Amino acid sequence: MLLLSQLVERPKSVLGLATGNSPLGVYQRLIENYRKGLVDMSRASSFNLDEYCGLAPEHPGSYHYYMEKHLFEQVNFRPENIHIPSGVGECEANARDYELELKKCGGIDLQLLGLGQNGHIGFNEPGSAFIFHTHKVALTESTIEANRPLFENPGDIPRHAITMGVGNILEARKILLIATGESKAQAVSAMIHGDITPRLPASILHTHANVTVLLDRAAASAL
Repeated sequence: MLLLSQLVERPKSVLGLATGNSPLGVYQRLIENYRKGLVDMSRASSFNLDEYCGLAPEHPGSYHYYMEKHLFEQVNFRPENIHIPSGVGECEANARDYELELKKCGGIDLQLLGLGQNGHIGFNEPGSAFIFHTHKVALTESTIEANRPLFENPGDIPRHAITMGVGNILEARKILLIATGESKAQAVSAMIHGDITPRLPASILHTHANVTVLLDRAAASAL
């Protein structure tokens, strides 16, 4: 397991973390190994990829809430070492502040990514140009629809988010992308075999020297 090895070999690692269904197994493995005394996260730092605009940290749909529930409250990350964009207030200003935090950290050692059905990484949605810095983004209808099960009231589904840009992601020393399920198969195929294009943001990972892609059979079915 790459994330576990990274923490064991370099306890002061800076980790880029993701949310969604794909990373859940990774976080569960980290928790299990922490409980066995095989890994210590007290000296590590984390930077999450993104957060929804307009959601307070305690909102069940926020990525703050997700990370606390699925990882942080069950391991020994220090609160001062955890960084997640703030979705409260002016998202443009929060994005600029987060960019400055990223620059101060000395670089992400290992970035964990999921893959959207439309090929997005973080919330870098398909478009006419790559955006390299942390920014506020309008979510596509396909992403909004994919998020619908997470919100009881359809009117509560966020339409905007803060996300690391593709440049922030590419600055990581190592990248681990995980994709699961048949719904990701076409995006996986296009990412691996297609051209580098902002219409499929994950395709830019071809320009990075150290990327590992982990797929289940369903996600790999179009290869």
